[in-house]
Amino acid sequence: MQRQRSLLALIVVLVIAAIVAIARIPISLGLDLQGGSQLTIQVQPTAEIPQITDRELEAVQRVIENRINGLGVSEPVVQTVGQDQILVQLPGVSDPEQAERVLGGTAQLEFRTQRPGTEAQLFAEQQVRLALLAKQQELRTTGNTAEIQQNQEAIDRSNTAIAQLFESTNPPLTGRNLEDAFGQPTQVANNWEVGIRFDAPGAELFAQLTRNLAGTGRSIGIFLDNELISAPTVGPEFAQTGITGGSAVITGRFTAQEANDLAIQLRGGALPVPVEIVENRTVGATLGRDSIQRSIYAGIGGLILVLIFMVIYYRLPGLIANLSLVVYALLTWASFALLGVTLTLPGIAGFILSIGMAVDANVLIFERTREELRAGKSLYRSVESGFYRAFSSILDSNVTTWIACAALFWLGAGLVRGFALTLALGIAVSMFTAITCSRTLMFIAISLPSLRKPELYCPNLPAVRRAEVTR
Repeated sequence: MQRQRSLLALIVVLVIAAIVAIARIPISLGLDLQGGSQLTIQVQPTAEIPQITDRELEAVQRVIENRINGLGVSEPVVQTVGQDQILVQLPGVSDPEQAERVLGGTAQLEFRTQRPGTEAQLFAEQQVRLALLAKQQELRTTGNTAEIQQNQEAIDRSNTAIAQLFESTNPPLTGRNLEDAFGQPTQVANNWEVGIRFDAPGAELFAQLTRNLAGTGRSIGIFLDNELISAPTVGPEFAQTGITGGSAVITGRFTAQEANDLAIQLRGGALPVPVEIVENRTVGATLGRDSIQRSIYAGIGGLILVLIFMVIYYRLPGLIANLSLVVYALLTWASFALLGVTLTLPGIAGFILSIGMAVDANVLIFERTREELRAGKSLYRSVESGFYRAFSSILDSNVTTWIACAALFWLGAGLVRGFALTLALGIAVSMFTAITCSRTLMFIAISLPSLRKPELYCPNLPAVRRAEVTR
């Protein structure tokens, strides 16, 4: 009994922790339940790649999926449409324009060396470019499309002129040499930068680049999509070794959002071909409020009927099973919240189905217990044998379901994977509640004299057998 009391204390602690987790961590909902953003991306051919094949389409899809992971969107849908389009659905994204900036940018990063004797020209070109950018901000407030287009062409010419003042390293130091990128605040208020870390070849190239430019007054050109975003200089103290360690910082007067978006683009990799967002729209919940409510009511109604049946048919063990199911529901829901599971309607169906699996385990145990009681064993021995003999059947059924869940998760996609994940998690928790929680509550119940009545466990037991069981 001391062991049972310890297990009961553990169950109480887990239930309290689950309630706290549910109260503090909201559950993410899928696109079918809460809506989000939907983008259609057109893949553009180039002179080097005149025709988009399945290979280029898959490469673009892979880069977009990597960038979506950085956005923190759960259960996104990324699928090809036709021969040259990709459809992206992002549940819960309230700023589709930010998603468009992150997913549509090419993010070609390169570190270049400033050509000798161009220091004065670079300074002049940068001043012209800053003036054009400031003018562009003013023009956008007026809404004059013609002037905005004309000024943008001037900005593009300035970017081209600046790019001609730099040359690539040999071999080139590009974003392919990155291991990580992350936004971080600077010491200046409301100003952010992007920290980057190179792989081993990139670290060696960066050390060589900084060693060659140290103390010369020439800049390292950090180009993103062939546009200069930062041009730092290297002090003379690095003339011997260069900047070692494989880490660097990209500065450029970034806001927190801009720094994080650039870091996501760099981590996700560069798009192999240009893309264009041809449609960007906010979508509502695909199922509709009525469908969602009816599904929830159906699930709750089915659960209530199961609870009533368990009490009527199994009496006290049925009541204990219901308590275990409440514990199961709390622990499973808390697991969803802690693991960041995004609930879709198929996911909710998997959760409800796993409740049925948890009830099935209790049914096996209680039927075994009744068989032992009818065979003449004591109440304690009957309960113990019921759990022991039913365990192999419970384990076999759950393992086979786990195998099916694994197949659905690895071979499926989107909503199917959500169903498989929630079902697998639910079964794992149901094993704990059926074997540990129900068992603990049953043994505590039979230790109480008022609950040690055989008719509470097997209503059809003959009177003679009841006396034997009680003794």
